[in-house]
This record gives sequence, C-alpha cells and structure tokens, in this order.
Amino acid sequence: MPAKPNERQYRSLSVPLVARAEPDDVSAEKRIDSEFYVEGYASTFNDPYVLFEDYDGFEYTEVISPDAFRDADMSDVIMQFDHTGKVFARISNGTLIVEPDEHGLFIAADLSRSQAARDLYEEIQSGLITRMSWAFTVAADEYDRETHTTTITRVKKVFDVSAVSLPADPNTEISARNLLDGEIEQSRKELARRNRALAIARATLAIAKSRKV
Repeated sequence: MPAKPNERQYRSLSVPLVARAEPDDVSAEKRIDSEFYVEGYASTFNDPYVLFEDYDGFEYTEVISPDAFRDADMSDVIMQFDHTGKVFARISNGTLIVEPDEHGLFIAADLSRSQAARDLYEEIQSGLITRMSWAFTVAADEYDRETHTTTITRVKKVFDVSAVSLPADPNTEISARNLLDGEIEQSRKELARRNRALAIARATLAIAKSRKV
C-alpha cells in the first residue's frame, strides 16, 4: 500500500502516562533530573491495535515495526496537550526525551519550565490525564489484505507527543482511513465477490439436489 508521507497521522496508546516524584527502584532512574518528571510510551512495537471497524464488519489493525524509527526525523519534537496550544517541553531545550527502545517509542519530560507545564504535571499525577498520543508522517508501510493489518515500517517524522484527555484521539479514525485509502474499497469489493460466489454455489447445490428428487 503506498504511504502518504506528507499526511500527518495521529495515534493514541493505552499504556499510561505516569508522573514520578522519585524512582521506584534503583534500576528505574529518572532520565531527566526534575521534580516534575513524567514518562511513558507514545507507541509500542509488534503490538497490533485496532484502528477502527468498518460498517461491513472488517476490523482494521495496525502494528509498528521495531525498525520504524531508524531514519525518523525526531530533531525537535515537542510535548503538547491534545496536539494543540502550549508547548510544555521540547527536545531542543533539554526538557524532552523521545527515543525508541526495545519496547517502543519512549518519552520522558521535565514539566517544570512554566506554570502551565506544572499544572499539566499535577493533572497527570492526580490521574486526571492518563494517556498519550503522537503525531507523525509515514515514510513506508505494508498492508496485508488477508488480515487487514497495516505495518508501519518507516516513520518519516515525529512532530509531537501529547498528553490527551481521552484514550482515543478524535483524529485517529480520520487519519487511519486516509492511510488506508483504496484498501477499504478493495476489501468491500472482495467481500461482495465472495458473497456472490457463495450465493452461486448454494444455488447450484440446491438445483443439483432438486434434480435428484
């Protein structure tokens, strides 16, 4: 399936965004020295998730390849809330880390540089804000028509990671449908073809049985 490299995509993840005043153990040191420290994962690898279900009954899934960020532009990612408004942290001033590890795309942020950032930290710490989303463009992907699964093999650029008010970003379904443009219609045609073939087979069987009587 041809990727759309200039079309911004949005995805949310069920893995929680957490605030930590102190490390839980010596093996989990903070990546940034700050009293207003949060960390989490914007995405995970080899972990299929449902993008949306089509009204014809097809369930479309997506998975991120562990190599997807190998050549990605992450030179100055910012952290926002719901992908809009204020910048709470960013890579260029040392308040944000965004990097792939063995599990997924890890983020760590220092939310101490402004009152708005500290307010966001309090909301994360109190459990009011618990999820993340990320905005990116795709450089390459593969689509399996049998399983209706898209594998993102290369990310072109990561624009921002955002704390979000809802686990599912409202842009997700729109951008996912755009990414799958053409494949959805192809799936519908394939379903119609199979239904026609099944109807013909049943009719043929019914005629054959009636001739034996």
